[in-house]
Amino acid sequence: MPKLLAIIASVAALTSAACKETKQLPVVSGPTVADSADQVFYQADFVLTTKGVQRGNLKADTAYVLEDQTRIDLRRAHVVFTTETGAPQGTMESDRGNYSTRTQILDGRGNVVLRLVDGRTLTSPHVTYNQLTHQVTSDTNYTIKRANDTQSGIGFTSNQTFTSFSCLRSCVGSTHVLLPEK
Repeated sequence: MPKLLAIIASVAALTSAACKETKQLPVVSGPTVADSADQVFYQADFVLTTKGVQRGNLKADTAYVLEDQTRIDLRRAHVVFTTETGAPQGTMESDRGNYSTRTQILDGRGNVVLRLVDGRTLTSPHVTYNQLTHQVTSDTNYTIKRANDTQSGIGFTSNQTFTSFSCLRSCVGSTHVLLPEK
């Protein structure tokens, strides 16, 4: 009988140990973009064309294809812009992005960095590129730097090469000029 009590006591101890509360990973609540994606691409690579002519290359760590393949939701996007002859014009990187195949508009959000071939760098939280009109715009703060020159403001409109640039408001800038000695 003492052996039977020892076995019952062991089973009871194991049962109570197994019933202890354990920490569980939290359950993700709410839908994510992956839930409604038609397709998901990892290490995605797309060719951007205008009227059949390649105008750039779009890469992303992850791309969610949505709305009957008319919208692509991007993570860690990187774009190389080119002329119609393939010459480089600059690059754009962002944490997130959206590209509409219908309107051919690329919308970059989160730490957007544009690097132009002439050495200028534009940083902003939000930049939009219209592939059809070759216009680059933003409605939020931005900073452009090249060597010792700096320009900043809130909102801008520019052509793709930044040769025609308009700041919308709160525009300031500084540059260094070398004056000749007398």
